[in-house]
Amino acid sequence: MTGFAKNRRVATVTVVVSDYDEAVAWYVDKLGFTLAEDVDLGGGKRWVVVAPAGGQGARLLLAEASDAEQASRIGNQSGGRVFLFLETDDFARDHRAMLAKGVEFREAPRFEAYGTVAVFADLHGNLWDLIEPKRQG
Repeated sequence: MTGFAKNRRVATVTVVVSDYDEAVAWYVDKLGFTLAEDVDLGGGKRWVVVAPAGGQGARLLLAEASDAEQASRIGNQSGGRVFLFLETDDFARDHRAMLAKGVEFREAPRFEAYGTVAVFADLHGNLWDLIEPKRQG
């Protein structure tokens, strides 16, 4: 493609939450993410970013809803479809750890042509896939 840099990526995705601290605690305690940034922007706003440990993949900007319109999106940012995909190199290990931390899985693990997967809900009900992609080769 002409006119675009070759080295681009989706770096950060916004997730609307009801409370910054509650969301940080959930992502850090339940999913093992790290708190990458927490900057006070004034007026009750913060720039809060969490990321998978090890820094792989996109980061999540946890954005506290500031009005009724934003609050109406909490927990249903994708219209009830799986919203985000958490890839792992060891599905059984991470599934076990997440269950032990109280993460709510909506189904039993299943084996698909693309890998091992199970749907779970975040603290507000957004749906995620925990997935170990099928190894190529």
